[in-house]
Amino acid sequence: EIILTGDDLKEGLSAVVYVKMPSETLQFESQTKAKLNNPEIQSFVAVTVKEGLDQYFEEHPADAKKIVEKVTLAARARMAARAAKDAVLRKGALEGASLPGKLADCQSSDPTVSEIYLVEGDSAGGSAKQGRDRRHQAILPLRGKILNTERAQLDVMMKSEEIKNLIVALGCGIGDSLNYDKLRYHRIIIMTDADVDGAHIDALFLTFFYRHMPEIITKGYLYIALPPLFKVQIAKESKYAYTEEERDAIVATAKGQKVGIQRYKGLGEMNPAQLWDTTMNPETRTLKQVTVEDTEAANNMFEMLMGEEVPPRKKYIQTHAKLANLDI
Repeated sequence: EIILTGDDLKEGLSAVVYVKMPSETLQFESQTKAKLNNPEIQSFVAVTVKEGLDQYFEEHPADAKKIVEKVTLAARARMAARAAKDAVLRKGALEGASLPGKLADCQSSDPTVSEIYLVEGDSAGGSAKQGRDRRHQAILPLRGKILNTERAQLDVMMKSEEIKNLIVALGCGIGDSLNYDKLRYHRIIIMTDADVDGAHIDALFLTFFYRHMPEIITKGYLYIALPPLFKVQIAKESKYAYTEEERDAIVATAKGQKVGIQRYKGLGEMNPAQLWDTTMNPETRTLKQVTVEDTEAANNMFEMLMGEEVPPRKKYIQTHAKLANLDI
């Protein structure tokens, strides 16, 4: 697929435009007077040139075809140059790179039984490293919010230490060098705080995988951990609740016994044993598998929520704001 840009159309183009207007109405962009800055002239020239070109191309289709071929060639050259640059960047950034120092790898080298937790922050990462099953569970703490890869070119991505660490830890490469057979874990678990910032970090991870490693999603390898919101202590027994309704239901069973309620504002508030019991123990944890049912709808949603255009995102937020659960 060839995507044309304005630069492709303008490559090699020379144009002479003569505009006659009163000198007192002239507005120049700078003291050098190299560019006319009257907005009404820009729209007038655009309409006039378009009408003239439409008529010319209709009368000279052979010339129109040559111009299209010239523009297409310019686009192909630009895309080839970008691909070559990306290949060099990938090779320089990833080739021979050792596993990240923050990665606490698992003992198993069998990807089918290995899983990696992508953990928000060093504090939670430390607890996860202590509480994990070292045989099968790897931990990669990531500092804060990762780069929004919906808007970033590969050269910018490769400058991000967090993104580079993630790619190296997974082991399957990226772009043209992507090879899922080299993926080191068949369960990739995003583990963030159960708050608004955590949800944003989830969205940033989902954007990265959807745009750059989509088969990790389609193969069923990507999960989101669901840590509890509350710890309810009834006498000497601890129970965990994931919603306010669950919390209230547990409290209702106390029957006069002493009740203590702890609200977890972040993963870092849990000690290693609690983190294991609630979020990492395969027997008791709750994981949400990431799936895509409608590719077109998912693509549009990522583009709207994570892309550069602000108005569509603002409209969506205003429309759906009443559905938001802002547990800040």
